[in-house]
Parts: sequence; structure tokens; C-alpha cells
Amino acid sequence: MILDGKGLAKQNETILKEKVTNLKGKFGRVPNLKVVLVGDSPASMAYVTSKKKACNRVGMDAEVIMLDINTTEHALISLIEKMNVDDAIDGILIQLPLPKHMNETYVLNHVSPNKDVDGLHTINGGKLFTKQDGIVPATPLGVMMMLDHYQVNLEGKHAVVIGRSNLVGMPLSKLLLDKNATVTILHSRTKDMKKYTLDADILLVAIGKPKFVTKDMVKKGAVVVDVGINRVDGVLVGDVDFENVSEVASLITPVPGGVGPMTISALLFNVIKQYEVKYHD
Repeated sequence: MILDGKGLAKQNETILKEKVTNLKGKFGRVPNLKVVLVGDSPASMAYVTSKKKACNRVGMDAEVIMLDINTTEHALISLIEKMNVDDAIDGILIQLPLPKHMNETYVLNHVSPNKDVDGLHTINGGKLFTKQDGIVPATPLGVMMMLDHYQVNLEGKHAVVIGRSNLVGMPLSKLLLDKNATVTILHSRTKDMKKYTLDADILLVAIGKPKFVTKDMVKKGAVVVDVGINRVDGVLVGDVDFENVSEVASLITPVPGGVGPMTISALLFNVIKQYEVKYHD
């Protein structure tokens, strides 16, 4: 069975559109997101365009601010600081990756934790790992929303996460732990990876290698979540060999149409959440 992220995201947008309409009637404006893109990477351009379109579909305001690839780190931080103090802006998203002359962690930590809708500020990371209410990174949040919708029981189950990035692997592992899963994290230095993946009730893959997980690595009946997105010969493929692994998995996400749409859906939830926090303070 397919974990249909695209279909679920569409359902979510119907709910969020009504919510945005109600918020506008109550507070006189709609939630506002600013997305900053440094450079003109085609992949990043595609991502920010899809985020803007999703915001517009639910009635939110969204603007993509495009900066030249040679923009200095100081100039980017100055822009961020101006947006931090602008009460009309509810969410700020710095599209990654940044150019090599910029320190990503340093830049991201200049975004106000209350407007950091990607959940990448150190404060939001700290809140996640200490079970405090903060902003959860959109991709892990989207995965958890999807698992919840499809009523995947995580309690006591063995969840194996391939990948340990701050963007996906680490926060996703913590969210799974908070649902009482037993979590194993695998990475590029793991020896005999197959030994662990074959024991996984839920296998979540975010390693950035096309079709890395093959059918012989997956236990029959496992739930497989593919976070990867790779372009091979002009075609988008995941980190999982979908065609063959789907023969043994009980539930599996496609690429595209799985985690990607849910990441954007979770982003919309994060922006609206921060808008509501502002008016409840």
C-alpha cells in the first residue's frame, strides 16, 4: 500500500485554507512567509517556487527574496535582522544549501527562533530534544503527520533511520523516540547495515543515494519511508528501490509524491502556528 503524501497534503490544504480565511476575518490579515534564496540553483528554485505556490493555494502571503550568489554573509544577516523585527512577517525560511562562503549554522541562528519555520535554529533544536514546545523541522514533522494519518503504530516498534543530518535524521529519530519507538540510527560509517535494516519494523531512509535500499535489505511487512530525492537521467528517484521494495513492504512512500508534499504541508502548519502564537501572546 502506498503512503500517499500528495493526497494527504491536498487534504491538509483544504483544512488550512479554511483556517486562514477564519484567521483573516479575526485578525485582519493572513499569515506571511518570506523565503530567501541566495543564488540561482535550479533545484532550489524549484523548491522555493513550490513552497510559494502552496502558501498561495491556502490563501497565505508568501514572497521569495532572491539574492545574488555573491551576496555577503553580512548582507544576508542584515536582511534577516530586518525581517525579525517586522511584525507583518510570521515565518522566515532560508533556502539551503547556502553558498560555500557562508556559514549555514551561523546564518540560521540569526533567524528569530519564533520565525524559524524550518526549525533549524539551535534553540528550536534544543526544545525538540528536551520535549519543549518549539518549531519542528518540516520534513520530520511531515513524516510524522503521514505516519499518524495512516495509523502506523510506533509504540514498541523498531524504527531504523538511515541518515543523521540535523535537517532530517536526528530530529526524526527524536520524534520517533517520543512516540515510544525503539530507534536505531545508521550512517555512512555503519558496518553491516543490512543486519539492522532487516530487523526494522519501520525503515526511514534519508541518505541521499539513489535506490540505496534494495529489496533484500527490507523485512517483509515493514513500513518504508523514503525521504530521499535524487535526479537520475532526468528522472526523480528516491533512496529506496521503490519498484522492488514495494513487493515486500506493507506501506511505502513513492518518490515523487510521498514525503516531499508533506514537507511543504508541515511548513504551512509551522507558519500558521507561529502566526497564532503571535496573537495569543
